[in-house]
Amino acid sequence: MKINTLRTRLVLSHLIPLLVIVPLIGIGLIYALETQVLLPGFLRAYQGSAALVAEITQDQYQIWTDPIYAQTILARVSPRLPARVMFISASGRLMASSDPNDLENLTKFIVNPALDVAQEGKVYWRIFYNRQLQGEALDIWEPVLDNRFGQVIGIVRITYSFTSLIEQFVQLRLLIVAVLLVGLVMGGALGLSLAVSIARPLQKVTEVVNKLVQGDRSMALQKSRIVELRSLEEAVNALVDRLRSMEEARRHLLANLVHELGRPLGALRSAVQAMLKGAAQDPSLANELLRGMDDELVRLQRLLADLTQLYDQVMGSLELALQPLSLQEWLPEMLAPWQAVAREKNIQFRVALATDLPEVKADPIRLGQAVGNLLSNALKFTPVGKAVEVSAGFDRNEAWIRVKDEGPGIAEEEREKIFTPFYRGHHGKRFAEGMGLGLSIARDLISAHGGRLILEESDANGSQFALFLPVASDKK
Repeated sequence: MKINTLRTRLVLSHLIPLLVIVPLIGIGLIYALETQVLLPGFLRAYQGSAALVAEITQDQYQIWTDPIYAQTILARVSPRLPARVMFISASGRLMASSDPNDLENLTKFIVNPALDVAQEGKVYWRIFYNRQLQGEALDIWEPVLDNRFGQVIGIVRITYSFTSLIEQFVQLRLLIVAVLLVGLVMGGALGLSLAVSIARPLQKVTEVVNKLVQGDRSMALQKSRIVELRSLEEAVNALVDRLRSMEEARRHLLANLVHELGRPLGALRSAVQAMLKGAAQDPSLANELLRGMDDELVRLQRLLADLTQLYDQVMGSLELALQPLSLQEWLPEMLAPWQAVAREKNIQFRVALATDLPEVKADPIRLGQAVGNLLSNALKFTPVGKAVEVSAGFDRNEAWIRVKDEGPGIAEEEREKIFTPFYRGHHGKRFAEGMGLGLSIARDLISAHGGRLILEESDANGSQFALFLPVASDKK
């Protein structure tokens, strides 16, 4: 029912303009053809006939003085012209006429305003209603000039009936109307065909959008044959995919939150229960429990920091306090705490910094978070006794910082996904812990600085990440 209603609307929206525009086009076309093409063409043809008769009679001086001779000449000429022809002398006397009703007025003076114009040597024509012909007529007064002196010696008057001309106009109008009707029928058929072909894809798009509103994101649109609808279908499919990924991300976030909050809170509760049951009386045991509680609180703080960064990502409110930052001075201070963490975990921590690192324009806190996320991942997945290496240098207009670990590496099929929020790999348990936000946040922080973060290499012997920042100083 909805499809039929939509189809009807499409057909009406296509036909109503046709029903209005096509008749107007027909009227305008008929008017233009009759007034700008046919009528001027007929007028030129008839004026040419009048001029030809005037030229024939130009040397026949007797026509303008002898009515009998004039009538004889006219009897030879008039059968070739489908009109009433008159010969009028320069003084205005009727000398001959092809209409028998005019014979009784031969040699009489004619009173007509057109006579004055013709006597001046000018061609005169008009369209008027002729009672004798009982219809519209074209009246042409053609002056006949003397060859020697150029004086008016007579006037040829030709009156054409418009009956035949009107018949041609009527035939032309009928032809134009028929063509327009055929065009209207074909346009209606085309509109119906388009309505049928468009209604179903549009209805499908509407159905998918309604499903999205109701929370069903399982539907997707197939590409239709109509090119104009493909962009709409692609946009809807992109929206479906986007909402589906957002829903999946939301579920991952909730699952990770439950997991990441549950573990430290459970450990804290166990420690508190132990303290309440007497563990506080044993100083060594109490200190061990307190250190464990502190570690869990540190994990909660990191989780809170990640969630804060995630909020900035989603809301687009990531702000940087950019300032000139000397990597030569900043990096050693920034790496010092991580060296201590590595020593506690019995992991070698190697640092290889160029001796002439340039300045970059950066937010030291935000940049420290990005580098810290890389170091945190490297230390997390590097086994005891292995090494993490940090190096820094510059090349042309970019400064770079590389973090290399000796962990299990990243599977090739997962390398394109590691910067996706909440993604945690399954091969080798490379990203089995945490919420899967560290690399995503680090990438966005580096991008906000105008730089880039990439995975340069990864194999069974470890992985190497590299971040690049534009150099702010003149040092290159």
